[in-house]
Amino acid sequence: MTIGLPLLVAAALAVGTLAVDTADAQQQSTPQQTSPRPRRTAKPPLHARHWIAITGKPLAATAGAMMFQKGGNAVDAACAMLASVTTMWDVLSWGGETQALIYHPQLKKVIGINALGVAPTGATAQFYKSKGHRYPPEYGPLAAVTPGTPGGLLVMLAEYGTLSLGEVLAPAIQLADGYPIEAETANSIERNKARLKAWKYSRAVMLPHLGQSREAPEPGEIFVQSDLAATLRKLVEAEKQALAQGKSRKEAIMAAYDRFYKGDIAQEFVRGVQEEGGLITMQDLAAWQVRIEEPVTTSYKGIDVYKLPFWQQGPAMLQALNILENADLKSMGYNSPRYIHTLYQAMNLAFADRDFYYGDPYFPPEEPTRGLLSKEYAKARYAQINWERNDANVKPGDPYPYQGGTNPFRPLLAQWKVEAPADSAARSGQQDQVAPPTPQPENDDDGDLLFESPFYRGTTTIQAADTSGWVVSITPSGGWVPAVIAGRTGIGLSQRGQSFVTDAADGPFNVIEPGKRPRVTLTPTLALRGGEPFLSFAVQGGDSQDQNLLQFFLNVVEWGMTVQQATEAPNVNSSQMRSSFGAHETRPGHVLVASSTPEPVRAALKRMGYTLDVAERTSGPINAIWFDRKHRTMWGGSSNHGEDYGVAW
Repeated sequence: MTIGLPLLVAAALAVGTLAVDTADAQQQSTPQQTSPRPRRTAKPPLHARHWIAITGKPLAATAGAMMFQKGGNAVDAACAMLASVTTMWDVLSWGGETQALIYHPQLKKVIGINALGVAPTGATAQFYKSKGHRYPPEYGPLAAVTPGTPGGLLVMLAEYGTLSLGEVLAPAIQLADGYPIEAETANSIERNKARLKAWKYSRAVMLPHLGQSREAPEPGEIFVQSDLAATLRKLVEAEKQALAQGKSRKEAIMAAYDRFYKGDIAQEFVRGVQEEGGLITMQDLAAWQVRIEEPVTTSYKGIDVYKLPFWQQGPAMLQALNILENADLKSMGYNSPRYIHTLYQAMNLAFADRDFYYGDPYFPPEEPTRGLLSKEYAKARYAQINWERNDANVKPGDPYPYQGGTNPFRPLLAQWKVEAPADSAARSGQQDQVAPPTPQPENDDDGDLLFESPFYRGTTTIQAADTSGWVVSITPSGGWVPAVIAGRTGIGLSQRGQSFVTDAADGPFNVIEPGKRPRVTLTPTLALRGGEPFLSFAVQGGDSQDQNLLQFFLNVVEWGMTVQQATEAPNVNSSQMRSSFGAHETRPGHVLVASSTPEPVRAALKRMGYTLDVAERTSGPINAIWFDRKHRTMWGGSSNHGEDYGVAW
């Protein structure tokens, strides 16, 4: 497949232009601001009239652009990007999970895609406890849930795309046949080679130079995944065979779905998983299904913000917006001590509820959705804020009275504790703590797994939009390096099982059971104004995702930043909630601030009881699209915190 000259020019402009002045037309659609904004950004914004494609790797963004050039819509482009980033191990693989929001321009509504895997047969709380685990392990075959990304991609494409599966998978197949691997992934493989060596098929794929000083691929080396390429070709083959039999486009794509989850691909996948000691069975794969869902939403100052339901943390951002709607944020000053304190407390209140009440809505008990998103409940939570000091003992609230019910878990709620890890007190104090250079373990050059590493566990994001009105926001993840590769499929297993708990005291809605989805951190976002797309945005970064997205949203809505300024702006992150990874730790009172934070602001925060963790960058890469109604164009933003960028036309 070749790329036309206009696309090459557009790509060069997208990734090669130096920083530019970003004071522009977007400001005309937002209130006049009183706080200073950067005159120049590290990356230029993307400008689009017809389409825009943004994701975690430049090659994958090009795959999305290829689909647009073939006449595809934003769903086709998003699926091609998803296939490409999973092939490139952009902190996920094909065995991971996919979460998406799609704006359907004909229906004029937002549609949710739940392609999160489930705990397999035998994955009970008692099973993990019998092996000495308080939580399912971080790595290895016993951390795996069933693969969701293949099903999510196929269902999205079948239901809302226009191109064939063969067209959409073509770039990913070319990448699997061999592509020049970038330093980020190559170095991650090298750092994690000790774990990878323990798994037969992972070792064979990931470590082509066994016995040498560097056993992983070198940056720029052609990285070949023959087994994965064969698996992807089998999916295309299933589509072609179905079409030859007279099946419709949708039926042919779903024939590929059946081959993956019920056919020969499934058989080899299960064999490979069980060879490594995993639990996934053929029945687990056959019984799993993608859910097309109604998102949850709240309104903030006339803007409707959409998130997926309570099986992921997205509603925590909606809760925080409901709380913050009671405050006059503009009067506080941008990133002033009072502003930071207000955001921190609102996030803590919302995330405390996340830790206790969120879980798989397809399993009992039923989550108190209406109460949690009630504006009256938000007012009650806002009234609990201590305006003088951080409250290190924020607990989940009780939303049941706000939906006319009685909390069935009052005893557990009364026992809830905010506990710091054993070494937290020793590391706390009035001295600023230096956080890892980037809040992503896979990119941490020294490999030091501090608390921040699991807390900011990474993923990637995908944003796509077109002139016909389709908008797609995806946050896929799972199966990151070091992953167990399942037999000769080339597919890395998800590690998302670690987000479950095994004791109701740690969250009664999220206790592991076979067939159940874990409560995850992955959180795409769409916002509408007047029923039309306003913003599409997402970020990588585990538990920090909805914290960063909340601040990005406020940067645009309250502070009038352009979409590119908002992606690059410094954020603050709380680590007072419970991590969704590893040992599920918490560090009450810790706040991550940018190294650019002025000393008077730092001093004021310390007086309010905070311990400061300082880093140059305070979020994973934020990717976003802003819709310019005045000019009927699109603006793309992609922060300078990773390799993310896009192509626009």
